[in-house]
Amino acid sequence: MITTIIFDIGNVLADFVWEEHYRSFGYEGEMLSRIANATVKSPMWNEYDRGAMSDEEILQGFIDNDPEIADILRKVLEDVGTMVHRNDYAIPWIEELKSKGYRCLYLSNFSRKAEKECAFALDFIPYMDGGILSYQDKVIKPMPEIYQLLIDRYNLVPQECVFMDDTVRNLEGAEKFGIHTIHFISQKQAIEELRKLGVDA
Repeated sequence: MITTIIFDIGNVLADFVWEEHYRSFGYEGEMLSRIANATVKSPMWNEYDRGAMSDEEILQGFIDNDPEIADILRKVLEDVGTMVHRNDYAIPWIEELKSKGYRCLYLSNFSRKAEKECAFALDFIPYMDGGILSYQDKVIKPMPEIYQLLIDRYNLVPQECVFMDDTVRNLEGAEKFGIHTIHFISQKQAIEELRKLGVDA
């Protein structure tokens, strides 16, 4: 029986819409891919998310990766908060699940700027029963330590939990601990998958 629903934040409860943001500055096509590969898709970004790099260090890393677009890379760091949009269904969905007796937790590699620049997009967090943002505990998905930390902190029975994430490797990490997983594509699809697991979603 599932008792606990664990949510990733990025692209599940909130969308990281960096492409939309940079299109507003006139960047398209190949330039969008170049910006992404030099920033949010770079290995450095994960290190930044888990608090292992300062703003100054990651900015220098961005510049080293692609010095020709250094000004754009600087804007990425300045504007992270404006790239995050909370999904309208987030709070109602959490409230509905909790009203039916499920515990709702989050487990996310969300930006370390979350508490300030992204706060408007994360106002669903007070509605939840707790969770982990990677930068606060210096661990990051899919590191095994982050799943163990969540299990220990909230006294979870892994077989009674389901974790939804848009990234397959993060789900594989959870599965190694016996946690049920759903590869999140949309809320509608996730609800159908939850129902298959016996969740009154």
